[in-house]
Amino acid sequence: MSQVSVYNKEGKEVGTLELNDAVFGVNVNEHLVHLAVVAQLANNRQGTQKAKTRSEVSGGGRKPWRQKGTGHARQGSTRAPQWTGGGVVFAPTPRDYTIKLNKKEKRAALKSALTSRVNDSKFIVVDDLSFAEIKTKNFKKVLDNLKVSKALVVLDEGSSNAALSARNIPAVKTAHVNTINVYDILKYNTVVATKAAVANIEEVYA
Repeated sequence: MSQVSVYNKEGKEVGTLELNDAVFGVNVNEHLVHLAVVAQLANNRQGTQKAKTRSEVSGGGRKPWRQKGTGHARQGSTRAPQWTGGGVVFAPTPRDYTIKLNKKEKRAALKSALTSRVNDSKFIVVDDLSFAEIKTKNFKKVLDNLKVSKALVVLDEGSSNAALSARNIPAVKTAHVNTINVYDILKYNTVVATKAAVANIEEVYA
């Protein structure tokens, strides 16, 4: 089992923690991680784009002039694509971009992402992140003590003040154990988690 240092809010090492290899020590499957990221980005798309084709725009019911003898090019409708106010040639239509992954694939991708962060020494465990008041300055000071700037902070359920204190820091995102995902783990330089959150992750995903 791999060991990581545990820090307090002052950035001082206060102990070590053994991580469960079933979650933080798996073989990293880069292909599954890639699929999970692609699926998440695709599933975030609304797919509500729409433009009208020549059959959907109003007007243009009759031929604007006769076929021959006018000197003009032949035209069948004033709503053909080459006319002002005409339809779009290959108009986008609403569609569903959803990509589905099996539950086992999702879990394996998440474990691979967490393991890669541990392997790269970008997984920091903090003994506690509870705050008596909601203050962005206090949370920023903790991150400075840990020498962290762009981070995904995984909190346990009792850290509501910490989540509210961090919401105005642009390069920081907070998440609970049930909302962490592969994309966020890879997007942020460092994953910071409380001891309680690590125990919860191991309980859920081991």
